Amino acid sequence: MNLVSSFAIVLQDLAIGMTAPSFANFVTLLSGLTFAKRRTVTGMLLAAGVAGRRHHAAFHRFFSAARWSRDALGLAVFRLLEPLCGDAIFLALDDTLARKRGLKMFGTGMHHDPLLSSRSHVVTNWGHSWVVLGVIVRLPLWPERPFCLPILFRLYLNKKRADKERRVYRSKPELAVELLRVVCNHRKNRRFHALADSAYGGRSVLGWLPANCHLTSRLRLDARLYDAPPVRQPGAKGRPRRCGPQLPTPARMLDERARRVELQIYGRRQRARVCDAVARSFALPALALRVVAVEALAGGRGREAFYTTDVSATAEHVLLWYAMRWSVEVMFHDAKQHLGFEEPQGWTRRAVERTAPLALLMYSLIVRWYGAEGHRHYRPLPRPWYRDKHRESFGDMLATLRRCSLRESISAWAPVGPGSQKIVTLMERILAIAA
Repeated sequence: MNLVSSFAIVLQDLAIGMTAPSFANFVTLLSGLTFAKRRTVTGMLLAAGVAGRRHHAAFHRFFSAARWSRDALGLAVFRLLEPLCGDAIFLALDDTLARKRGLKMFGTGMHHDPLLSSRSHVVTNWGHSWVVLGVIVRLPLWPERPFCLPILFRLYLNKKRADKERRVYRSKPELAVELLRVVCNHRKNRRFHALADSAYGGRSVLGWLPANCHLTSRLRLDARLYDAPPVRQPGAKGRPRRCGPQLPTPARMLDERARRVELQIYGRRQRARVCDAVARSFALPALALRVVAVEALAGGRGREAFYTTDVSATAEHVLLWYAMRWSVEVMFHDAKQHLGFEEPQGWTRRAVERTAPLALLMYSLIVRWYGAEGHRHYRPLPRPWYRDKHRESFGDMLATLRRCSLRESISAWAPVGPGSQKIVTLMERILAIAA
């Protein structure tokens, strides 16, 4: 089974960092990933139709021994997505858990499971924890809908596993800074803006941002904020002051007078009370921040506080930017449900660090292909009982890629005679139902 030619043309831009045999294996694995029911390496080979014709060890070696760079492949995908970005390239930072089994698998450990945990009950699970950097784009097809398309990845090792593997322990914020530097140094003349939750909004990330990158994140409601330090007079004695007078906390800002706004965020229109100010933190007094405190007038979000390093931004901009970060959660859900992000069973270090990111890169490629070409071939199944669906999901994009690939493969057989078109239509319908 081969992928449709319009998708294969997109893949040609990724061949620059691989040898010809490795790229051929890469395309075969992506074909299998598209059609496989279970996304292990052998499952991909069965779906691609090469099992029994080529030895499976060649495809296992593609992940464990082949000479290609994971970062170079991610940057090649980034160059495909760059035309969809505006003047400022928005990035999303987050981590996710891939549940695994087996004590001898590289990099596994006990990590926080956000799906099973609650505010009062913390659950940990055995698996891999991935720090992921994605580009947030808006397709011309849906300008109001942001997509987070992952490009760079780092496997996080907890302290116990890092000691066991004899590797230097690096925290998740340190890995996030490394990913930001990779993409920001790749395009030093572009402006970037990272969106992250509170886990990546502290001093360990804020103090090491690249020069061409801003950061928008969440802030505690009781955060201590300060004004700029006063100008030091000539001849003054003593150590210079780090900060100026203390300012109200975000919670106190909301207790005072605030203006009301209406925002279209999280797929709905929301009314809220908003107030903002330029302030500094005690940990990084040299860095000015635009602090925004918001209180939803309806719904369960309550009081929240955010900040951005772009002090020229308005409060509405900050809230809209942070709302775009939710697209990374949607991406994790779709990659696990439709592309089997948690299913590969590599054991060695290089196999583990390369196999799982393939599913996330495939997510980016499918969304990019669908926005440019695939939407023209979308044929929804009739569902008269489902009237609220107005736009395609990622599952629809994947099903469209499968149907287009199958149709092109059948057309290559050149079926002729009466009933040939009915056969093609029947097979497409069977594939659509199975997808």
